[in-house]
Amino acid sequence: MLKKVKLDKAVGLVIGHDMTKVVPGKFKGPAFRGGHIIRQEDLPELRLMGKEHIYVIEEEEGLVHEEEAAPRIARAVSSLNMKLTSPKEGKVNIISGIDGLLKVNISLLNEINSIKNIVLATLHDNTVCQPETIIAATKIVPLHIAEASLEMIEELCRKQGNVLQVIPIKKKKVGVIITGNEVFNGLVEDKFGETIREKVEALGSVVNQQTIVPDDEELIGQTINDMIDRGSDVIITAGGLSVDPDDVTVEGVEKSGAEIISYGAPVMPGAMFLYAELRGVPILGAPGAVIFNPTTIIDLILPRILAGEKIPREDIVEMGHGGLCLDCDGGSFPICPLGK
Repeated sequence: MLKKVKLDKAVGLVIGHDMTKVVPGKFKGPAFRGGHIIRQEDLPELRLMGKEHIYVIEEEEGLVHEEEAAPRIARAVSSLNMKLTSPKEGKVNIISGIDGLLKVNISLLNEINSIKNIVLATLHDNTVCQPETIIAATKIVPLHIAEASLEMIEELCRKQGNVLQVIPIKKKKVGVIITGNEVFNGLVEDKFGETIREKVEALGSVVNQQTIVPDDEELIGQTINDMIDRGSDVIITAGGLSVDPDDVTVEGVEKSGAEIISYGAPVMPGAMFLYAELRGVPILGAPGAVIFNPTTIIDLILPRILAGEKIPREDIVEMGHGGLCLDCDGGSFPICPLGK
């Protein structure tokens, strides 16, 4: 328990929490740490910080101090491939230890944040993480909290699983099929191949096959099967997805024998997206927007595919909420609303 005492009566007592000092534009952080024994020479600095009273520690059974509470919450909600920081000003950060895809149990997150005086903030579900990415942070609102509140969180996580997971993004072999008579015949330079390769390699995978084929549905279907036979784990077709009568990529995917899960998606740019599956291999149809816009639906779906997820049509339908790119100057994806 904390006891409020006048500053001039606090010498020799133990500060009960980190005390933050703010120098506008220069510094914000703890000037005194919780547990510090107040000395006479500390009083001028504390007065400069505007302090006339101090909270000092007075132990009370059944209450847990913020420096102990935040690590307990962090341990309860985290899982493999994560690490925790030491408490600072009562807050603990949860950090990704690997390249991966963040998965957030949103309903459990909301349940935990509904417990009085608990704060747990996370990045968005399906955020791509690197080692040292801060994926969540937690603290309690007061300086002490009831042991029962922490036990409630721990029990919720034992029963419902972890709030946070970081799923490794696997190194996969990606086959790329660029369609279009104009590209096949050399009338137009291909712009898809390099763009898709950059996106694939940025996520740690490789393009193991790439070819250009004309607008021929039989040939497109055959090429998809050939690439799977030669070891591609994922197929990306590029182009030929519009309603133009010469665009037959959708028909080609159907000819391959694939099941089309979604043709069209409520994400702009990238509405003419195709998602299908053949022999356990996902097929992504990249629309023309990919070569004009730095961020499209491909950037939302590809990380999940490389993390091994099977994406149901319902997930694509739900992308309509947050599916409109604001086309910001310079772009700020993934630190932006797209897909959120």
